Amino acid sequence: MSLTTAMELDRGVTYSSDADLDNLRAELREAFGGPVYLFDAASQAASFDPKELPPPPPLGKLLSLGKTCYREPGVAVHRLGPLSLLELQVGLGREKNAVAVGLFPASRLAQMWAVRRRLLRLGFSRPAAQQLAEMLICQPPWPADALLRAAKLFLNRTEADTRVRQLERERQALTAEITHKYEEIALIHRLAQNLRISQSDEELAKLALEGMHEAIPAQALALLLFSPEEFSAAKHFPDQSACFFVHGDCPLDSFHFFDLARELEVAERPRPVVLNGNRTSLSTWRYPEVRQLIMAPVRGGKECFGFFAAINHTEDKEFGSVEANLLASVATILGTHSANILLYRQQEESLAGIIRALTSAIDAKDTYTCGHSDRVARIAVRLAQELGVQGAALHTIYLAGLLHDIGKIGTSEAILRKPGKLTPEEYEHIKQHVRIGYRILMDLKHLSGVLPAVLHHHEHWDGSGYPAGLAGEEIPLPARIIAVADAFDAMASDRPYRRRLPDEKIDAIFREGAGKQWDPQVVEVFFRIREELEDIVLEDRSSRASYEAFPTRSSIVNGAVPAAVLSPLEVPQAQSAPT
Repeated sequence: MSLTTAMELDRGVTYSSDADLDNLRAELREAFGGPVYLFDAASQAASFDPKELPPPPPLGKLLSLGKTCYREPGVAVHRLGPLSLLELQVGLGREKNAVAVGLFPASRLAQMWAVRRRLLRLGFSRPAAQQLAEMLICQPPWPADALLRAAKLFLNRTEADTRVRQLERERQALTAEITHKYEEIALIHRLAQNLRISQSDEELAKLALEGMHEAIPAQALALLLFSPEEFSAAKHFPDQSACFFVHGDCPLDSFHFFDLARELEVAERPRPVVLNGNRTSLSTWRYPEVRQLIMAPVRGGKECFGFFAAINHTEDKEFGSVEANLLASVATILGTHSANILLYRQQEESLAGIIRALTSAIDAKDTYTCGHSDRVARIAVRLAQELGVQGAALHTIYLAGLLHDIGKIGTSEAILRKPGKLTPEEYEHIKQHVRIGYRILMDLKHLSGVLPAVLHHHEHWDGSGYPAGLAGEEIPLPARIIAVADAFDAMASDRPYRRRLPDEKIDAIFREGAGKQWDPQVVEVFFRIREELEDIVLEDRSSRASYEAFPTRSSIVNGAVPAAVLSPLEVPQAQSAPT
């Protein structure tokens, strides 16, 4: 509550039309059966309703005359001849107190002339004393002890009401805080659920910006992501890798956003930068369109992957620690995700190097089969695509094709290069390459998906193959696909013991072997795309083909098959960074 001065009267007396004062006067009137004066404890200015009471004398004079009958904390009752005077301490707010003063007849025997004379002695003017005496004489009497009890009850009730109002305000504040915290937790939970390597930066950025828009009262949210290598190596804008995402009305483009982050040294700070009017209103501030700002580094480990910012408060208020901590938390999540993607790509490149080394070892073992693994992988992918295989399964088939003969590292070169027919013992020896390949790869966790195809690509549809004698759909689908791809490239290539088979002979062998050696459905698909597969086999069979299909900058990110394996219509097009 506050004492609001509405007008000045004689002797500095004022009254107020403030709603809180009106409510307090109404409560006092209800409790004691008549109107009372309210005096500000500091200024002693009076507040009253002129429709009910005449102007009073100063508070000091009112309390200076008479005998004090009772005095307890917050309340006193004075006897003034035929009148009882109540002095009651009441609150008007956090820093303001008031004194409520009420005059009441002390008994039913009070006479009009006696009351009027007492009021004149208290300092009331004659008209005021007459008006107040006529009003008091009509009120029920208040003995001093009864007035004290009523005053104490009023104070207790007022204290209880104040406490209830305080608790209600606390409840509302706590509810608002819990609601805000829930929104923050829900946002962080949604982001955490989407922290997958396959989740693109753009998808996660949009999710973060939309969620933060609901949690932070900012006119704009902006997120700049880039390659940490390019950021560290140059002082200028990393235009080769930068992606700029915006939600709302952002006053900065990506270049000025980056310059601002550089100027504030956001990347070097452990905590987010918070700027409000005390900084942005200075003449040296170079971004007048930015009035309030929170900016945090998107950091994963020691690497900086970008900057995340909330710009300009929606109500032009100041940003505080609550908004800054939330934005920093989300920036940390984004940085962790970017760091995981970087680590995954580094591991993927390492895996690509291992696979290149293994396939090169196979090619070095037998120059006649140089490039065979790469061609089998590419043929297998086309067969799988035609069968409806997609995504990660297609990637697994490609790797299985590259590595299907890795076990031949453990096969005698003399047997591999023997120009004549193999003896039964030699054939049994060469059959072991599938088990050897399985054992070579079994401890590489990232290649666990290719193991069934490496082990079973020599199984036959009718169960007569090796090593397990599986039949029909017991044979893993990747193994059935690679079996056809392997046989086709072998028959269409020169070997130490024979020249390439004619196309008619190859086709006849496949037709005869469908349903016996090979899955008839895969053979059917083979004939459907026969010309495409022939083109793959006729390409350069040198080791360079295998290298180009698996470039140094690995393109099998997020489970995608290298672009060189896909048909021209399926090669994804490069996209420019969103702005």
